[in-house]
Amino acid sequence: MLSNNHVTRCRQAHARGAMERRSGRAGGGAKLGLSRERVAGMVPLACCPTPGSGPRSVMNLVELSLRIRQARIDRGLTLDHLATRIGMTRSWLSKVENFRITPSLQALAQISEALEVPLSRLLAEAEERSSRLVLVRAGEGREIRRDGGISDIGYESLAHSRTDRAMDPFMLTLPSGKGRDKPLPHEGEEFLIVIGGQVEFEYNGTTLLLNEGDSLYFDATTPHRLMNRSENEARVLCVFLTGSKGVKT
Repeated sequence: MLSNNHVTRCRQAHARGAMERRSGRAGGGAKLGLSRERVAGMVPLACCPTPGSGPRSVMNLVELSLRIRQARIDRGLTLDHLATRIGMTRSWLSKVENFRITPSLQALAQISEALEVPLSRLLAEAEERSSRLVLVRAGEGREIRRDGGISDIGYESLAHSRTDRAMDPFMLTLPSGKGRDKPLPHEGEEFLIVIGGQVEFEYNGTTLLLNEGDSLYFDATTPHRLMNRSENEARVLCVFLTGSKGVKT
C-alpha cells in the first residue's frame, strides 16, 4: 500500500513548482524559492514507492539519467535549450545526463515539467524489478553513450535488465590511442579490472600503468580517467557503486 506521506510529497513538489512559476519569481531554482546551488545539489530523492515494495528502494541513477536524455532527444531539445528552460547551466545538465550527479527532487520536478513528462514516469521502476537474477548473454549488453565529444570510450551496460540495481557493471572498450580528454569525477565508488590490453589510469594528478589482470578500487568523487596509449584495443570491466547516494523512491 502506498505511503500517504510519500505520495503527498510528490504531489506537493509538482504543485509548488507550478504555483511559484505562475507567481512570476526569478528563473531557475528561484522559481521554486530555492537557490540554484540547493536545487542542483546532489540530494537523494524520496518519492512515491512502488505498490507492495515495502521499504523505500533505490532508483538506479544510470536508468534515470538515460530516461531524461531520451525524453529530451525525443522532443528535439538540445542540452542548451533544456538547461535554459529549467534555469540551470548546460554543464550541470550534462552531468545529470552522464550520471555524474544525482539531481534533487526539486530539480527533477523542473526537468519533468520542461519535458512535459510526469515525474512519476521518470522515477517509475520497470516490471523487471521483481527479478532477482538477471542474465545478460555475450553480445546482449546495452551500449551507453557517455561524455560525448570528450571521450572515445565505449560503454556496454551488463545489468540493464534490472532497473533498481545498486551497482552498475560496464564493459569498457578503449580504441588504440583513445580515451577521455580530461579527468572527471562522479558519485560513489568504483572498481575496475583490465580484461585485455594495457591502459593508463589518471587519478588526482597521478598516472598508473595497468596491464591485463590489474585492478583498482577507488573513491570516484576524485577526478579520474582512462587512456589507451598502446597500439592495441583495450577492454576494462568497470563497476560503479552509488549505494545510499542512489535515487530514493
